[in-house]
Amino acid sequence: MTALPDPGELLERLGVDLDTETLRIALTHRSYAYEHPGEVHNERLEFLGDAVLQLAVTDEIYHRYPEWDEGRLAKLRASVVSARALAGVARSLGLGPHIRLGKGEVRTHGSDKASILADTTEAVIGAVYESLGPVPARDLVLRMMVPLLEDTRVLHEGRDWKTHIVELVAQHGLGTVRYEVEGTGPDHERHFTADAVVDGNVLGHGEGTSKKAAERAAAANACEALAARFPAKG
Repeated sequence: MTALPDPGELLERLGVDLDTETLRIALTHRSYAYEHPGEVHNERLEFLGDAVLQLAVTDEIYHRYPEWDEGRLAKLRASVVSARALAGVARSLGLGPHIRLGKGEVRTHGSDKASILADTTEAVIGAVYESLGPVPARDLVLRMMVPLLEDTRVLHEGRDWKTHIVELVAQHGLGTVRYEVEGTGPDHERHFTADAVVDGNVLGHGEGTSKKAAERAAAANACEALAARFPAKG
C-alpha cells in the first residue's frame, strides 16, 4: 500500500499545530476503520466541524454584506459550504493524499471524490475546534473560505441572476430573455453551455454541469454586460 505523505506538510499548509492523534482520526475514512478494527473514523469530527463551519461562515457573511436579506445570505452560505466548494478547498490544500481509505475506496480514487474531500475537510475543522478551541477553528475556516467569498463565480451563486436579468431587461425596455443551451459528453459526465439571448443578441455566456447551472452563469454574465452598458447613476 502506498505510504501516506508527511502530515507535517499538511499542518503547515493549514496553519495549525494539531496533535498527531486527533489529526489521524480526522483523516480516517470509515472505509479504512471498517478494515482495521480499533481504528476510529472521522464522522463524529465531521459532525462537529460542519457546525463550526456553518457558524463561522454565517457570522462572516452576516457582517460582510449588511445590505443583503436573509434569503440571499442563505444562498451564498449554501454555495460556500457546499460539497463542491469544500472539495475545491481540499484539493488546493493537497488534502486527498493524506486521507486514510479502505482498499475499495483506494481502487476507485476515493481521495479525489468530492464527497470524501468535503467530509474530511469538515472533520479537520472539527479536530481543530476540539483540540485548539473555537478561535483557531474559526480562523482556519476563514483562511479557507474567505477566498470563496471574493470569488465572482461563488458570489453569482448567492443571487438569483435569472430573475435579476429579467428585471434589468424590462427596466431598459429590451424585450425578453431566452436561453440557448447545448449539452455534450456522456450521461454521467454531461457539460452544458448556455447563451442568454435578448432581442436576438447574445448578452451572456455560461457553462456548468447542469442546464440550470449553465443558464444561471449566462444570466450572471448578461447582468454584468448590462451593468457596463447602463452604469448606475451616483
